Amino acid sequence: MSTNKQLDPYTAKAEDNTHTPQEKIQGLHTIVKGVKTGMLTTRSVDGRFHARAMAPAGPMHPDQVNLVFIANRVSAKFDEIENDAHVNVSFYDEATTNWASYSGVAKITQDKTKIEKHWSSATSAWFGDLGDGIHKGDKNDPRVAVIEVIPDEIRYWIATRGKVGQAVDIAVSAVTGRTAAPGELRTITQAEIQLVQGLTTA
Repeated sequence: MSTNKQLDPYTAKAEDNTHTPQEKIQGLHTIVKGVKTGMLTTRSVDGRFHARAMAPAGPMHPDQVNLVFIANRVSAKFDEIENDAHVNVSFYDEATTNWASYSGVAKITQDKTKIEKHWSSATSAWFGDLGDGIHKGDKNDPRVAVIEVIPDEIRYWIATRGKVGQAVDIAVSAVTGRTAAPGELRTITQAEIQLVQGLTTA
């Protein structure tokens, strides 16, 4: 993505891609683990965007860039993913103002090994036991499926100052005419993601 650095001085000042891929992933994980819940956005057949709150399933490997969600296979989001696999997942931490945005492709699977790896007892609360002996809300329930988001780009902003420091930076910048940037805008590129994916899987 090209930007006019003269007309967008904030982005030019905030962007910092001097970090190694591992350092970028560590910063990303700080945000995701801190927020815990992200917004998964999909697109319907008629082109409308739909977003819903979902918590990534653990465990999270130190080098992991993919996101894994356990979800109900009969919910509408699966139809939308099957129609258009391109999705976005975003996280925002109100306490720190950190945010992260994953753009990528979602893959659906009911692989028992993957479900077993990411299942937790709390997950059953979202399914319920229907009392028919089949749909019991456990990891063997046929409704249980995995949505794995494989990103092609991840962008995030992480604060380098606390809230007071951010407020001071913004206030001073407003008075002096300089550009505020109390944090770093980082991009994990497709090439970096592919490199990491060669080392680990979700």
